[in-house]
Amino acid sequence: MTEPTDVSFDGGCTCRAVRYRMTSRPLFVHCCHCRWCQRETGASFALNAMVEADRVVLLHGEPEVVETPSNSGKGQKITRCPTCRIALWSNYAGAGDKVRFVRVGTFDDPDRFPPDIHIFTVSKQPWVVIPAGAAAVPEYYDRNTYWPTASLERRRALFGG
Repeated sequence: MTEPTDVSFDGGCTCRAVRYRMTSRPLFVHCCHCRWCQRETGASFALNAMVEADRVVLLHGEPEVVETPSNSGKGQKITRCPTCRIALWSNYAGAGDKVRFVRVGTFDDPDRFPPDIHIFTVSKQPWVVIPAGAAAVPEYYDRNTYWPTASLERRRALFGG
């Protein structure tokens, strides 16, 4: 299945000093309920759209990359607006600079990216209700079980094999 070439999604920070465009649909969208994400965001979960880094194009501004610790111990790079400090996306050690975890709330139309899976539900806030029938796992998951075939193919093309 080939993806339409005219698909794009714009986003940016609160003050609009940094604007970006995602030039395809994401590989997969995580709703992470781990305590690390809760602490890092100050919210009940983090909602991230995973996409190949070259499919996130900077339209305006110069974001800054802040290296921070992560639960894995390998750290992450958070790309932020240098003016309003909003986190736009992260790069985690596992995928390196090849995959961006774009913060769904920074899209102009974040409603287009509901979670494909809820992860680390073992530590979710007790009052957060995951919809019936939604994919949800206590910790992490097997990508081959949950990702669509097209996303797995894109990942293989990115990482080889």
